[in-house]
Amino acid sequence: MKFLALGDTEDIAASCHFLEIEGTGLVLDAGTDPSREGPDSLPRFDWVRERAQSYVDHAVITHAHHDHMGSLPVLVQEFPHVMAHMTDATQRLLEFLLPSSARLQKKRYEQHETDHEPLFTEDDLSFQSHVYLTHELQEDFDLTGMKGAGSLTGRFYSAGHILGSVGTELRFEEDGEERRLFYTSDTNMQPQSIIPGGEYPSSTDVLILETTLGADEEAEQTSRPEEYAKFRDTLSRVLDRGGTALIPVFVMGRAQEMLAMLHRLKTEGHIPADVPIYTAGSMRAIAGLYDDTRTTTPRLDEDFKVYDVEQERVPYGSDEKADVLEGPGIMVVSSGMMFEPTLSNILARRIVENERDAVLIVGHAVDGTPSRRLQDAAAEGPGSPVMLADGHGPQPVYCTVERFRFSGHSHRRDLLTIVDRLAPETVLLVHGEPAAQDWMQHAIEDRHPSVDVRRPDWGDLIEL
Repeated sequence: MKFLALGDTEDIAASCHFLEIEGTGLVLDAGTDPSREGPDSLPRFDWVRERAQSYVDHAVITHAHHDHMGSLPVLVQEFPHVMAHMTDATQRLLEFLLPSSARLQKKRYEQHETDHEPLFTEDDLSFQSHVYLTHELQEDFDLTGMKGAGSLTGRFYSAGHILGSVGTELRFEEDGEERRLFYTSDTNMQPQSIIPGGEYPSSTDVLILETTLGADEEAEQTSRPEEYAKFRDTLSRVLDRGGTALIPVFVMGRAQEMLAMLHRLKTEGHIPADVPIYTAGSMRAIAGLYDDTRTTTPRLDEDFKVYDVEQERVPYGSDEKADVLEGPGIMVVSSGMMFEPTLSNILARRIVENERDAVLIVGHAVDGTPSRRLQDAAAEGPGSPVMLADGHGPQPVYCTVERFRFSGHSHRRDLLTIVDRLAPETVLLVHGEPAAQDWMQHAIEDRHPSVDVRRPDWGDLIEL
């Protein structure tokens, strides 16, 4: 079995892992890097031929975040015979999100916001839908390639991350013995507001393990009920003083979970029922997809509908935005990392200097992103400068800035529990910054000295 990381293994973007198993070529996810533009944002699909001397028969798309599926149209262009496997919910999300991405790329290029032509167009996508194959959870499906010397079988397990997200088990024979590989992708063992915790096979031989929160010591020391209570109290204080609370979110997953949490806070009387919740963009359409699949995908409460949470649209005009920012109010907008020129970045620049307002960060913020820069500046004390966008600032930070651990990822102790349960012979650490992988490697080796723990370098072909 060959393994080749096509995306950066020391980051949490552009996830894409190539495997060749008994003659079958397979990629696990096909993401893009949101911090880069054009071809630089893509996995290195050319390495499949150049370094592995191979090809791609099948792609497994574990969920609909762009860092796991955003380059799928390019993969299909590179390997036209590839078949892409996913859940029905993920397919529905892709069929909404990828055309939206194509339109945004086209708009940015035509308005000279980027020098890079679109990576794919809506016309490209219209010819690719036939390659999507959907499967139920814990249902076997065939992944054997055209030149496969033996059968390769896949099976999905709910990952507990976002709607439709899965971990993937691969089963095959090697030297006459059945072997198993499990890829966690982004996984969460604990229930969220909408999605229950993930499920996993009983054991495996090779485990490909995400490490997003491996360096976050505080995450393992906090519980969701504690974070909920802290979030409730902070939000209540901001609203009581007439402020606006900006909640930057990923438009897929974190947005819907936070709307469900805000609905609960209103229902329980912790925040006023008449305080407006503002959203924008594609959140409403995605809420509809969440609701349409509520009886066919894992849910904590299949009767809950995201679309029933009362919301108002963020106004388009600058003066109208100023009016609603007078507060009190709650703005749930993209992006979670506050990249420019997203709405969360634009709004943050308008409120960071206001003492009564707040930016409530509800997930992991990657080093170097505007979200992390804002956190770091706030930690230095009132008035510390932050640069949220080129050509704007630096600005002094006077608003409340707090982080809450509502991540859709398991903390590091839960990740160790996955290793305990599955008892693999080999663990490959991916999808995490170097410090996160360092901690996970040492912890697994201390806990399981016989396990072979590897940290694949980007572009290095290794044999397992």
